[in-house]
Amino acid sequence: MSSRYPTQSPSVYAKRRARLAQALKKQGGGVALVQSGHEVMRNRDADYAFRSDSYFYFLTGFPEPEACMALAVSPSGKSKSFLFCRPKHEEREIWDGFRFGPQAAQAQFGFDAAFSMDDFEEGLTEMLANQPSVFLRLGEDERLEAAVAEVLKTLRGKARMGVVAPHAVLDISHALDELRLIKDKTELSTMKKAATISAMAHQRAMLTSAPGKFEYEVEAELLYTFRKHGSEAPAYGSIVAGGANACVLHYRANDQRLKDGDLLLIDAGCELDCYASDITRTFPVNGQFSAAQQAVYEVVLEAQYAAIAATRPGARFNDPHDAAVKVLTQGLIDLKLLKMGLAEAIEQKAYTRFYMHRTSHWLGMDVHDCGSYRDPAAKPQDGVAPHTSRKLEPGMVLTIEPGLYIRPGRGVPKKFENIGIRIEDDAIVTAKGCDIYTHEAPKTVSDIHALMQSRNRVQQKRAA
Repeated sequence: MSSRYPTQSPSVYAKRRARLAQALKKQGGGVALVQSGHEVMRNRDADYAFRSDSYFYFLTGFPEPEACMALAVSPSGKSKSFLFCRPKHEEREIWDGFRFGPQAAQAQFGFDAAFSMDDFEEGLTEMLANQPSVFLRLGEDERLEAAVAEVLKTLRGKARMGVVAPHAVLDISHALDELRLIKDKTELSTMKKAATISAMAHQRAMLTSAPGKFEYEVEAELLYTFRKHGSEAPAYGSIVAGGANACVLHYRANDQRLKDGDLLLIDAGCELDCYASDITRTFPVNGQFSAAQQAVYEVVLEAQYAAIAATRPGARFNDPHDAAVKVLTQGLIDLKLLKMGLAEAIEQKAYTRFYMHRTSHWLGMDVHDCGSYRDPAAKPQDGVAPHTSRKLEPGMVLTIEPGLYIRPGRGVPKKFENIGIRIEDDAIVTAKGCDIYTHEAPKTVSDIHALMQSRNRVQQKRAA
């Protein structure tokens, strides 16, 4: 992940830190600490590729491991930012690659000062002296919490010298979640670029899939497209699920052969500069939906359109889900998979036999991004009733992903068995509604047929 240059202007991250400072001012100020994360061993002496902690990267843009940001906030809200990072080390750079080191990190990333991580405990002791509070993401980094505990112990031992240790250790998670929930222009631009790459990958998957290929061959086409266009990695483990595998919501084996007549469900998105995209498309392996497949598919697509129409500022987070459920349930009744009235089926949640997940989740630096789904004004005892779900605001980003998963069972006609369909797009809430920015991945029956017929023509020419 490490780069010799920041991917955005340092002012972008400075503005985010200033917003955090204002949030901490309301709690009396103090010092906030956010870690970059640590390199993790995969096996023996091979590491996993490092990916920075999302909160740290959001506030700093600094791409290296073993770093910590400190933000000192006065009671008036004025702040100074500090970075502790790995020192320059010529021998380690020969083996592992470039390091910024404190001097270059301060200059290029806009910190007020930067220090070697070797001096972390000493520097932290100085920073926390006479501060009212220290803010951490509690329960996230045992090493950081242990270091803070040791520093607090040291400071308490200096009480007779007039030094006061922070009187409170507070969780910063909620304040950071609220900052990240509404995306700024820089974030939205990056997410749109990631979506464009992912849409190209889904098109390539449609064009290269065929009966007889393995799911992992299609996955390879996705990964190739991600990397070819600059993405660092998939945003999550890609789901490439043919036939009955599509009825497994988090199918990850991707090792089965694709069969003529099956549908292929692909849930895959790339990550770009630590921002995720998340697209699901379902299409026929042979290029042509059967009558039963198309009937189910059109119910799911209509449900998605209904959920998109319900996604607008002032609506509740639950509203798109409720809109999708109504269409899906009526569709199941029309297909004779449910034998009761609409109101009864929704009240009894009979639809959950075929649709068992939610329609949306937040999207951002994490594919299931941070941020409360509950109205901030709701009280804990209010539970999770629809009226307590959060109101949507411009700048929020969420997925819209209804689906139907029809396993063999009592009352299921043979023609519907093992049909699994999900259609997922990414939506930015705008001033008037929402912007679906993953639309370049084909999803109407006619567009899918047209793309795959062009694939078939190419394959026929090659065979000739």
